[in-house]
Amino acid sequence: MKYLVTGAAGFIGSSVAHKLCEAGHEVVGIDNINSYYDPGLKLARLELLSPLGGFKFIKVDLSEKEAIARIFSEHKFERVIHLGAQAGVRYSIDNPHAYIDSNINGHLNILEGCRNNGIEHLVYASSSSVYGTSNSTPYKTSSAVDHPISLYAATKRSNELMAHTYSHLFDIPVTGLRFFTVYGPWGRPDMAPFKFTKAVMEGKAIEVYNNGNLSRDFTYIDDIVESILRIQNVVPQKDKFTMSSPDVSTAPFKTYNIGNGSPVSLTRFIEAIESATGIKAIKKFLPMQAGDVFTTHADTRELFNAIDYQPKVSIEEGISRFVGWYIDYYGKK
Repeated sequence: MKYLVTGAAGFIGSSVAHKLCEAGHEVVGIDNINSYYDPGLKLARLELLSPLGGFKFIKVDLSEKEAIARIFSEHKFERVIHLGAQAGVRYSIDNPHAYIDSNINGHLNILEGCRNNGIEHLVYASSSSVYGTSNSTPYKTSSAVDHPISLYAATKRSNELMAHTYSHLFDIPVTGLRFFTVYGPWGRPDMAPFKFTKAVMEGKAIEVYNNGNLSRDFTYIDDIVESILRIQNVVPQKDKFTMSSPDVSTAPFKTYNIGNGSPVSLTRFIEAIESATGIKAIKKFLPMQAGDVFTTHADTRELFNAIDYQPKVSIEEGISRFVGWYIDYYGKK
């Protein structure tokens, strides 16, 4: 099949593109390779893809309406895996326009491309941040998502509403994935596994928010990619309207949580890094940060039932693999 993968130079996007190519599919990857974090890392990910048969990279910004329309028209994709976005919760506080350009206008351009080119399935990235400060855990896709606490979260919720509208109006099969904390080799430098490992290995203090009383639903990259590849083969079907459930959408549209389903405390997470590096962490305790939440915990049963797959990599094993990659890539001894 022929796929469009957006965010192909990103952490998750590059891994998805790699697996699709290995399976014999044709993949066009797009990315703007911006400077939100080290572009060199993004280019290094693309270097891993360039030798693979069937991969083509196009540098383009999602907000470039005509360019995105032209890519859709020229390449005649069958499926789209839309992972490109301006990431980061804290960054959105000081750089709001970047999120509107990429996450709103860019998402609209992808939806228009799907609408006008007969795409048989769009899978796109949402985020666990849509749950805001909800204390009702584990988060279910039916939980309230009306109170985002960052602009990033607001754009991701907007993506869900926009995607549903297009699915309803134009019968586009659409699946949204609310990602929880993804980590592993080639991971983002702005995420805790990377930042903490770097600080520990350099003998610097790690910033521990809310005195360490936080937990995250960490999910290893291989488990995430396997879940994405399986769910893109589960194409949503349009439901018939019935008076018995008038408040249920009839569009070919589904939303899933995609995560581990088992939160890890910040303490255990730090201990895993200490064990993998053999270095005791220096901790600098700080108050809760604006836009942060105390815990993330995904109710993933619906996704796992749909794809017959459960995450397999523990936080200790995953962090060990990440630290091994970090040492190899950055040459730290």
